[in-house]
Amino acid sequence: SWPRWKRIACGKLLLPEDVAWLYFETFDLLVDHRPQQRLEWAERLSQCSSKSELDHARNMLSVDTLQFLLFLYIQQLNRMSLRTSLIGEEWPSHRARSPSPSEREAKISYQNRNWDDQAHLSFMQSHLAEILELLAEPGQLSPSGQAQRDSQISREAVRSLGLLLEGAADHGKPVQPVHRLLVKGPLQTQAGYSTQSRSFPLRKLLSCLQRCLTLIPFGITACLNSGKKQIWSQQVEGAMKRAMIARNTHMAPAGSKMVLMSQVFKQTLAETSDKLTGANIKIHKCSEAFIYLLSPLRSVNVDKCRDSTVVLGPVQTCVHVHSCQNVRVVCAAGRVAIGASSHCTIHAMTPTRPLLLPGNTDITLGPFHTFYPSLEDHMASVGLAVVPNVWDQPLILGTDGLVSSSNNSPSSQDTTHKLLPPSEFHTLSVPFQMEGDTCEVPGGLPPAYQAALDEKQKRIQSWQKTVMEARLNKEQKRQFQELVELKFHEWLLDTGHRQELYSLIPPAVTSLEDPKEAATDCIRVKDRKHSRTVPEEG
Repeated sequence: SWPRWKRIACGKLLLPEDVAWLYFETFDLLVDHRPQQRLEWAERLSQCSSKSELDHARNMLSVDTLQFLLFLYIQQLNRMSLRTSLIGEEWPSHRARSPSPSEREAKISYQNRNWDDQAHLSFMQSHLAEILELLAEPGQLSPSGQAQRDSQISREAVRSLGLLLEGAADHGKPVQPVHRLLVKGPLQTQAGYSTQSRSFPLRKLLSCLQRCLTLIPFGITACLNSGKKQIWSQQVEGAMKRAMIARNTHMAPAGSKMVLMSQVFKQTLAETSDKLTGANIKIHKCSEAFIYLLSPLRSVNVDKCRDSTVVLGPVQTCVHVHSCQNVRVVCAAGRVAIGASSHCTIHAMTPTRPLLLPGNTDITLGPFHTFYPSLEDHMASVGLAVVPNVWDQPLILGTDGLVSSSNNSPSSQDTTHKLLPPSEFHTLSVPFQMEGDTCEVPGGLPPAYQAALDEKQKRIQSWQKTVMEARLNKEQKRQFQELVELKFHEWLLDTGHRQELYSLIPPAVTSLEDPKEAATDCIRVKDRKHSRTVPEEG
């Protein structure tokens, strides 16, 4: 439960309460709750009007103890270990330390596109013994915390490994949780499972798992090598590299579906389809691109992009922006995290405090400011509500832990982030036609931002009234129209919006896609009535 973890984290590990809650809340976000359960929890939180009421609601929340323990343990994958405990020994212990960041980064760089898949496998291989010891009953461990030779692990404890491991009995067979695979067939004998004691000998289980561990067949590496490739119909003249989009959604189980988009350059990419629903999206090294993914998503990672706009459908878990420059992200998400990025603007609707990780410069946080017709239906499908919405209460984490937990506006000394001034606020119009009932920003805009929009609308109406009262003749109207258009095109050029508008014009060349399949993914450019789809595989 939260009260128990709070006592351990704050009392023994000396973590600030905000960081302790961050761990607990993040794990709960990753648990496979039904959407209705998430909406009920959001409603409960939205009714809290004081800290005591919020604490009371949090005290009702509990998670699986062993899975939460494993979740804490794997944080050392990225060298984010918990603080030293009161007894002076770092937990997790040093007996199976991960490779140093520099070693791992060099290895990943050397393997080119292997990215994190190999790092995950290496971590499990080198830490599996310690992970299994965490699942053993305390009475079966030696005084030093190591497992004894005859230690047993219960089937219920092995069930917790489902957080980290899953597999199939044979190639092409359905993916199952690891505890189901180990209690039948050849693996039952290899793992030493006893139906009488309903337990596994730790040493035998360790040996069996070490032999069977392999690279995930639904990760980035596999998606690059064997995923379905999208045919890109529009290629910018002079581009050095061809945009690459691959997906494994046709074969991966729920939770492992992935769509990878890399090196989209000076393109507008727009899609809403079942192929995106529930997928983990990786957007990598895109430049001067406009990306609209208007479906309910599981997670989104925006990595090493620059000068781009990314508009997302509701994201069930987390949107992570990393190593980006001058990128605008618009999202409703369970959590938003930004790290090692500069000059980025995040327009978010989120029930959890945005995470500002180390390495950020000039991050702007603004309210969620767009909609599309099926947005509210998509939000309900992933369990996202319009309240609570704490987009303006970031949690700032530094290399040494919590830097700031203030719920107020950033201080004058804070150079990492700011809240978008209402005077600079504009809504975003999604330039496509789709079916649905949503016709405004869900939950509305914060009062200060709505007031700023109202004031701008008044100025527009005043200008229109001035023009009407000028009583221009036909020639004057023509000259005035030409002047306005000239200034508008100059503004488009100066701000970079001209490319955004031009990229909405569909290419004349028909793509090599299946017309039946493409018809299901079609969204239309507003006012132009042109189909604008993402081509499917060849």
